[in-house]
Amino acid sequence: MSFADHITRLPIAHDHARADEAKSLFSGFNGQLTQLLSATAGCSPYLFSLMSKEADWLADTLQSTGDGIVSQVLTDASELDAEDLGPALRQAKRRIALITAIADLGGVWPLEKITGTLTEFADRATDLALRAHLRREVDRGKLPATDADAAGMFAMAMGKMGAGELNYSSDIDLIILYDDAAYEKDDRNEARASLIRVTRKMAATLSDNTEHGYVFRTDLRLRPDAAVTPVCLSANAALAYYEAEGRTWERAAYIKARPCAGDLAAGDRFLADLRPFVWRKHLDFAAIQDAHDMRLRIRDHKGLGGKLSIPGHNMKLGQGGIREIEFFTQTRQLIAGGRDPELRKRGTVDALAALAEKDWIPGDIAQELTDHYRQHRDIEHRIQMVNDAQTHELPKDRDGLENIANMSGSDDVDAWCQTLLDRLERVETLTDAFFAPSDGAALPELSDNAKTIIERWDGYAALRSERAQQIFRRIKPDLLGKMSRAAHPEDALSRFDGFLQKLPAGVQLFSLFEANPQLVDLIVDICVTAPGLAAYLGRYPEVLDAVLAGSFFAPWPKPDVLKEELEQRLKQRMNARDGGYERALDEARRWAHDWQFRIGVHHLRGLSDAAQVGKEYADIANTAIAALLPLVVGQLSEKHGSPPGRGAVVLGMGSLGAQRLNALSDLDLIVIYDADGVEESDGRKPLAPRAWYARLTQSLITALSAQTASGRLYEVDMRLRPSGRQGPVATSVQSFRNYQMSEAWTWEHLALTRARVVAVCGDDGAQLGDEVEALRVEVLAERGADDRVLPDLADMRKRIFAAKAPDGEWEAKIGRGRLQDIELLGQSFALRGADPARGPEAQLRAGGRTGLLAKEDVETLLSSQRFLWRLQVAGRLLTENALNMDNLGPGGQEFLLRETDCENLTGLKKRLDTVVETAGQIIDRAIGEGAGKT
Repeated sequence: MSFADHITRLPIAHDHARADEAKSLFSGFNGQLTQLLSATAGCSPYLFSLMSKEADWLADTLQSTGDGIVSQVLTDASELDAEDLGPALRQAKRRIALITAIADLGGVWPLEKITGTLTEFADRATDLALRAHLRREVDRGKLPATDADAAGMFAMAMGKMGAGELNYSSDIDLIILYDDAAYEKDDRNEARASLIRVTRKMAATLSDNTEHGYVFRTDLRLRPDAAVTPVCLSANAALAYYEAEGRTWERAAYIKARPCAGDLAAGDRFLADLRPFVWRKHLDFAAIQDAHDMRLRIRDHKGLGGKLSIPGHNMKLGQGGIREIEFFTQTRQLIAGGRDPELRKRGTVDALAALAEKDWIPGDIAQELTDHYRQHRDIEHRIQMVNDAQTHELPKDRDGLENIANMSGSDDVDAWCQTLLDRLERVETLTDAFFAPSDGAALPELSDNAKTIIERWDGYAALRSERAQQIFRRIKPDLLGKMSRAAHPEDALSRFDGFLQKLPAGVQLFSLFEANPQLVDLIVDICVTAPGLAAYLGRYPEVLDAVLAGSFFAPWPKPDVLKEELEQRLKQRMNARDGGYERALDEARRWAHDWQFRIGVHHLRGLSDAAQVGKEYADIANTAIAALLPLVVGQLSEKHGSPPGRGAVVLGMGSLGAQRLNALSDLDLIVIYDADGVEESDGRKPLAPRAWYARLTQSLITALSAQTASGRLYEVDMRLRPSGRQGPVATSVQSFRNYQMSEAWTWEHLALTRARVVAVCGDDGAQLGDEVEALRVEVLAERGADDRVLPDLADMRKRIFAAKAPDGEWEAKIGRGRLQDIELLGQSFALRGADPARGPEAQLRAGGRTGLLAKEDVETLLSSQRFLWRLQVAGRLLTENALNMDNLGPGGQEFLLRETDCENLTGLKKRLDTVVETAGQIIDRAIGEGAGKT
């Protein structure tokens, strides 16, 4: 069948003179095809110009249906060099633009084929340009040889290109990355420079407007931190950025992202690694609020608010426009797509259908929005077809509107405008309803005891006003229904009752729940899943002040912001007339607990992953120690004088040194001072340096661990100091050096691989901290060469395994092949290689870099460590005891399964057993083979 056999609609010529010229140009055609071509020319000067340039090609192409058109126009393009490719792509773009426009206006192809063809051409053009310039770099000897496809370089298609939804005159949004593993370490700097050149030249090949035209306007600004990063960066650098600083709009952008050019396998691996950032697997209040705020900001910035009218209306960003439908769809995907991979569709139409299939939106609403979306996209294409302009605004004058109506087959511009206005208003109504509160359902079935608990609620302070009771009645069915998911619903209800009883007022909070139902999920999740968080919320309901203010779900602050905040709060308490120091200790606990609660909630709700959580808990500990140390020094100095000598440093050891804590972690600390040549402090009751710093250490331990009215900050363990419990609580730097160089056991050197300065005091404390760090590296270099490291480690393993068996079948930390075992091996790599790395991942990678362990085994252990850490940190949020799945209930079990990316408990247990056994075998071999070399 030919192209003409598939025509289902016809535009109406707006400029009859131009239409007549086109008719004479294609006089060999008859019937509807002639009408389609002449009317198309009569509506679009741009398309008429393309018809004139490509008349012979078009006449031949219209003999078929146009299937396979992208391959046809790019025949032999892969053989062209970079110089010849540019003109060839521009000619191909003209032909693609022409045939898709005619197929669109004639209804020959559906919307998906129109946008799909434009996207397919963009993919091929990008890939051809990237590879052509890569070949040139290789031929010039500027790019190190690599076995990786496309030198490990890949382009991520973002936005409409990623979704296969490119519009008619769209630019293309690309993020260009490369796989670090494609290059040896020594080659990476040179490769990076070459790949940046390739990216710039590729973009120029696509976007430069030459005498032949352009291919695609190319935008590279969606990359991480575009203002300061190069146009091509490593995948690892991108992942690190998203993990630390990624924002909600970037998560939404990656819903549609896909690798489109270069090393597609590397691109798929990158997306897989990025999955926890995009798909948080829990209802996400921050995503909803951010999307709503973004809608409002766009309207304000573009001046798109006010009364809706057709002339000049922006079909993409305006009220009821395409972006409204996309926001509606993507935000729901962000909320629910983590739980359900079937919702992770790139295309808007496909995503609406999936959301309807899973009952996240009503089927009729999904179908209606799909219809409006298709109509909006048709009009958007026609606006752009007129002059190949990247615009989404309808003409402001009547003649221009008539032209767009004629392209749509209408000769009544007023009726066409009214129909469009009705559509825009309907879309706005449907999408705005997403942010409006819903009516409550019927109450679930309740036990007598539950009814007794609920009956006393009306007497609570939070529910004394009629307004509060009215709002609460609307949210109560949803709240109680979700409580029923708990293994012990009445226990969960009791915890919520404790929370509700302590609220001083309820109208503001209940109104927030009603306007944002996902906050009901937050409260229920806490009560159902994490008893520790629920208990804290019951004791300190004021923690929700941050939620009400909107800061609770803000991005994690930088450490200096945390430190400034705590220091300001402590300063205010210290200025109190009575008990300033004690009040400051209370304030430090409230501050830390509030932030720890926030970390726990973010983790529970999938807003933070396990790696981020570990760093955030460590940030709180670091900040607390650094802010409390000056207060402790001040208290001690009042009686005994300022720090004698140069001062002291506080070393964080273990998990604190590695900056990876969990909800129940204690702190391993060492205090090192330097007062060489000083006999005593300068206070009214002077002390010898050893006594002064011993008191400082004891006071710091008390400041951190004492139980006050606001609870306890941390348990503190000083057993990693030289000579352990028998040694002084503070050690001089000279003694520390001597001990580490001549007396310390291998396990103490292993512990030193994680040591990190977390706080300093004294006039020269900062410099002393640098010297202690230099000493640490020196000790590793000196003692790591000892042949006894691996035999001692093997002996340590035996002692550990004999002393403590795994605590139940779900143990992640203690035992062969588990976290502690893996991390000890990593510490041995850091020791034997004199590597300053402290984190578990970096220490394991040190083994691969130095050849102490095969790279494939390193990757296996890294994967095992990540899985076990996710299980460990999730388990510690849920319970202080050994994991017992029966006691956790469905909520806790779902949280663990989400965190470990397992479908059910059987799968989790199987994966845990496999991971532990595989890791154990690798460690057995690594330690056994190494020990055998002594």
